Amino acid sequence: MAHKINKEGKFTYLDIGEGTPVIILHGLMGGLSNFDGIINFFPEKGYRILIPELPIYKMSLIKTNVKSFAKYVSEFIDHMGFNKIILLGNSLGGHIGLYCSKSFPKKLTALIITGSSGLYESAMGGSFPKRGDYNYIKQKAEDVFYDPAIATKEIVDEVFASINDRNKLIRTLAIAKSAIRHNMSKDLPHMPTPTCIIWGKNDTVTSPDVAIEFHDLLPDSDLFWIDKCGHAPMMEHPDEFNKILFAWLQKREF
Repeated sequence: MAHKINKEGKFTYLDIGEGTPVIILHGLMGGLSNFDGIINFFPEKGYRILIPELPIYKMSLIKTNVKSFAKYVSEFIDHMGFNKIILLGNSLGGHIGLYCSKSFPKKLTALIITGSSGLYESAMGGSFPKRGDYNYIKQKAEDVFYDPAIATKEIVDEVFASINDRNKLIRTLAIAKSAIRHNMSKDLPHMPTPTCIIWGKNDTVTSPDVAIEFHDLLPDSDLFWIDKCGHAPMMEHPDEFNKILFAWLQKREF
């Protein structure tokens, strides 16, 4: 990615464009490059895209949980001097976004979730062996997408390295346990933040049933499907994802 990465205190982030601020939260195994499609589209439409690097592997073990990451996002919003922002999260990032919506709703104009955890343990992607077999990890990475070719060697290598790093593995398991503890099902009906749910019809990590339940439980949500698409719609079908999201933002006048 050619964009400059900003480092200010404990925050490391991308900041592209001018206009309405949209903060993007990546998933457990997701990198900033997962959102290239959004970065290339929305700044030209009057949106300022910010992607902070979440300190998933840097927090103390006791703070490696959804609640602490939501607090980190809140502090980032304050650091940037924003009063109201739009949050967009994929997978674990969606879960953190939901927890933000629960904890400090006045800071959010809207929330977008895609392939989000928050309802089911399997949303964390299942378990990995302590010493990963490369072919096994490759298969797991490919399973994230409808088209396995999206799981490039670079992506597989990155996941493989993380799983075989003891520090990262311990924190991955800690986050998985935290996601189970922070089940959002009882909170969702009391969270009025306007929410756009964009889901892959072929998501095997967070199945379509998860999206339907989010839609049923959230009081102000719209659900959109992308066909032939897995767990990361913004990567697998960036043009369609952007079209759906931009239309929703325009309709809601965000």
